Amino acid sequence: MSAKHPIISVTGSSGAGTSTVKHTFEQIFRREGITAAMIEGDAFHRYNRADMKAAMAEAAKGGNNNFSHFGPEANLLEELEAVFRTYGETGKGKTRHYVHDDREAEALGSPPGTFTAWKDMAPGSDILFYEGLHGAVVTDKVNVAKFADLKIGVVPVINLEWIQKIHRDRAARGYSTEAVTDTILRRMPDYINYICPQFAETDINFQRVPTVDTSNPFIARWIPTPDESMVVIRFRTPRGIDFPYLVSMISNSFMSRANSIVIPGNKLDLAMQLILTPMIHRLIETRRRAS
Repeated sequence: MSAKHPIISVTGSSGAGTSTVKHTFEQIFRREGITAAMIEGDAFHRYNRADMKAAMAEAAKGGNNNFSHFGPEANLLEELEAVFRTYGETGKGKTRHYVHDDREAEALGSPPGTFTAWKDMAPGSDILFYEGLHGAVVTDKVNVAKFADLKIGVVPVINLEWIQKIHRDRAARGYSTEAVTDTILRRMPDYINYICPQFAETDINFQRVPTVDTSNPFIARWIPTPDESMVVIRFRTPRGIDFPYLVSMISNSFMSRANSIVIPGNKLDLAMQLILTPMIHRLIETRRRAS
C-alpha cells in the first residue's frame, strides 16, 4: 500500500461484470479531475491466443485438463505484483494490451489474440487502476493484494455469472453454448483455488443476485436485468461507512448484516458513486499530504 501512489484494483472472473464497475470509476475520475493510469488483467496473461491453445493441449497430454487463465501457470503474476510494487514506490510502471478483436486490432496495431509491446505508463498519474482476474490474488509465490489500497470484488451469484459469460461469449466471440460450458468446467478448479479466495481479501464486494429463476443457466434465453436483481454490498471493515445515509439515499435498500447493505439492482451505479467517491477522495487527499 502506498500513500503517495495509491492503487485501486477491481477483481472478478470472466463474465462477472468488472467492466461495468470500471466504467463507474472512469466517470468518477473524469468528474473529479483525477488522472488514472489504467492496466488490464488480460495484459498479464502468459500466452497469446495461439500459444494458449498449444499450452492447453500440452497440459492435457500430461493429464491436466484444467489448465486455464484463472490459474497462476497461465499468467505473469510475479510481473503483476512487481508493477503494483513499483507503482506504489515510484508512480511508474510498464504495461501492455491484449488485443481481443478486430476493432481493438485496428486501434492498437496488433492482430487479434496477440499482445502489444510493453510500454511505460504515462507520467503524472494520480492513481493506478487495475481491472481483471487477479487484482487481489495471494499464492505461495505472490501477494498482489497487499499492494492495493482499495480492492473491489465483483461477484454475481454463480448461476448469474455463468449466464453472463455464456451470453457474452456467444454474442461477442461466436462460441457455442457447449464450448462455453466446456470452458467453465475446465476452469472450475482454478476458480475455486485462485478466484474465490480473493473475495476474502477485497475491501468491498458487489454481488448481484437475480430475483428470477436461473436454476439452469445453460438454457437461459436472456440475462436477468438490473430491475430483476438485487445487489448485496459487503464491506470488509464497516467502520466509517455511513449506513443510515446510504439507506436514506438509495430507495428500497436495507441492511442485511452489520457490514452489508442490499440495494435494488437498478441502483448499483448510484450506490457505487455514493460509496466510492469519498473513498477515492481520501486516497487522493492522503496522496497530496504525503507529497
